[in-house]
Amino acid sequence: QKMTDTVAFPHLLTPLDLGFTTLKNRTLMGSMHLGLEEEKGGFDKLAAFYAARAKGGVGLIVTGGIAPNRAGWVAPFAGRMTSNRHAKKHKVITDAVHAEGGKICMQILHSGRYGYHPLAVSASPVKAPISPFKPRALSARGIRSTIKDYAECANYAKSAGYDGVEIMGSEGYLINQFFCERTNFRTDEWGGSLENRARLAIEVVRQTRKRVGPNFIIIYRLSMLDLVEGGAPWEEVVYLAKEIEKAGATLINTGIGWHEA
Repeated sequence: QKMTDTVAFPHLLTPLDLGFTTLKNRTLMGSMHLGLEEEKGGFDKLAAFYAARAKGGVGLIVTGGIAPNRAGWVAPFAGRMTSNRHAKKHKVITDAVHAEGGKICMQILHSGRYGYHPLAVSASPVKAPISPFKPRALSARGIRSTIKDYAECANYAKSAGYDGVEIMGSEGYLINQFFCERTNFRTDEWGGSLENRARLAIEVVRQTRKRVGPNFIIIYRLSMLDLVEGGAPWEEVVYLAKEIEKAGATLINTGIGWHEA
């Protein structure tokens, strides 16, 4: 099928005005970890990989997940964005994509209980069936610190030349773990009611927007269907989507299924 044959989706290849910037079309290259993020010389390879996609005409690229702190690592020494030194390494990627006329967002991913390491944290100390490590429950202070780490990570991504960030709230990672009764057994302001379980997601978006300012893309990756027992019912998904929009998200990107599903 040709790129020009979009009868079923007449708007797919038309520009999308985000207010402060315009995407040349509505195609989005979804996030995937390429295994190059931690490889020696990997940033140059990532730059070439994403530049080729930008040249191909995709409207917006989302990178593989980058952690906002050590506890959020997918595995020890996995990619994270917590300093100017980290940001400078990413500049080769953003420069290459922009040279081809593309736009690129960095995904911020906190693995929560999926972290394959002993520093893993979550809403409650409940081990994932796909990890040997039991997470530590974040304290209220730890949650506030984590929210700040998301916002700082986004600001470092901005300094690295990214056009925006995607906040990963799907696939069973940390934010998803707070939102669902399956993994959140807290009795404080971060658990129990729908409003409390949604608080982390909303605060991450709100404080990230406050940190990066109005002219920066914030995508929120929303889990539409968890496919696990104790996952969010449809009414809760809709509630969260509306609150995320109010909190300052530019776009909502949808995901489906936890990794343990």
